[in-house]
Amino acid sequence: MSEHVSTLSASAIGTDAFARAIATAFERHGFVVIADHGIAPEVIDGCAAASREFFALPEAVKRRYHRPGGGGARGYTPSGIETAPGATHPDLKEFWHVGRELPPGHRLEASMPPNFWPVEVPQLRERALALWAAFDTLGRQLLGAIACALALPREFFENKVNEGNSILRLLHYPPVEGEPGALRAGEHEDINVITLLLGAEEPGLELRTREGAWLPIDPLPGSVVCNVGDMLQRVTNGVLRSTTHRVANPGPGQAARSRHAMPFFLHFNPDFELRTLPSCVSAESPDRYPEAITADACLQQRLKDIRLL
Repeated sequence: MSEHVSTLSASAIGTDAFARAIATAFERHGFVVIADHGIAPEVIDGCAAASREFFALPEAVKRRYHRPGGGGARGYTPSGIETAPGATHPDLKEFWHVGRELPPGHRLEASMPPNFWPVEVPQLRERALALWAAFDTLGRQLLGAIACALALPREFFENKVNEGNSILRLLHYPPVEGEPGALRAGEHEDINVITLLLGAEEPGLELRTREGAWLPIDPLPGSVVCNVGDMLQRVTNGVLRSTTHRVANPGPGQAARSRHAMPFFLHFNPDFELRTLPSCVSAESPDRYPEAITADACLQQRLKDIRLL
């Protein structure tokens, strides 16, 4: 039987069996597919439609919402900027970022700039924030299961992500012309705690297995793909691994089609210090990350690595 990424039903998310299963999936691939996730289809479809409407706007209009020097934290980032570590050419993608909405004067506002919105697509704000909230809820539930898998209290991560700099990325990969010399997304690992992704049923997303082969991720339509990010790998001392993945370019029959996706990058609170969990350190597995760093400092460092800063 061919290798595949495990699929779990979120209907069992509060059980010990689910915690064991997600740990096994992450140990093998660093990825898992979540079915029955509970995000309402109208929330998904509404945000996807608004996203497509924005990316269909003329390039000059979209670029009005780009903020150079902002690290792509909010608003529009054009194609040709984000570059996978070690890659020669930038990724073939453009995206829009939506972050946490903070009240005026919040203690973390220096780390989380306010959202802004395109006047040409007024429905984007309501629809994107609805999907952001749904992803945040699901992500925190999954972290509860991950905590149980690590023999921690289910609520262990709650006060570490409840004010996290989490990002919803509305993502558009334009049609591929000729031989571009670059991938839609070059091979990389995610920076954050966990990533939740809608849209992976469109071909292209692949992970690198422990044996070095590229394994396509082929979830059922509407499922959420979840993977471990570098920050979770760091605090678990590699017990949960952040897996290299990419979005390969389409074959000749699909090159003329756009690809759309909606990933959610769940982050720790910006002032949370990334320290290795003592339970993940042993004589056989010494601490790989002895120096603590805040989640925000780690993020800023990594944004420079991928040329967003």
